[in-house]
Amino acid sequence: MKGDNYVVVEFLSRSSNESFARMAAAGFAAQLDPTLDELGDIKTAVSEAVTNAIVHAYPDRLGKIVMKMRILDGQLLEIAIRDWGCGIDDVEQARQPLYTTGGEERSGMGFTIMESFTDRLQVKSVMGKGTTVTMRKRISQRLSAKR
Repeated sequence: MKGDNYVVVEFLSRSSNESFARMAAAGFAAQLDPTLDELGDIKTAVSEAVTNAIVHAYPDRLGKIVMKMRILDGQLLEIAIRDWGCGIDDVEQARQPLYTTGGEERSGMGFTIMESFTDRLQVKSVMGKGTTVTMRKRISQRLSAKR
């Protein structure tokens, strides 16, 4: 797929940057004229992915997070969030609802939420080298844009 537009954003794994990532994703997605529901889905999925990187990838230190966003043909938004943290030992287990390594205060629903708010979720991880979460969401074309 040929991309129509892209941006790359890098930030530290500070919890205060989670809201920045949400807004950056919403601002980039705005060029596709998403509905409020679609925008909410994007912001929620990004929030979960970035929070996972902050909490799980770098549990005891600050690290780098990179968010790459691309507009692909057919109103398709792709968002990849990468960290260089500790990695995930068993990705399939981590994707199971209610599984968490973050303690009692964590719900273990991050990947489940990302999957339910996007059309496609891919998780790649290498222990000691980090994780990349790639999400795709097709944005419906509004009737006014079809004319």
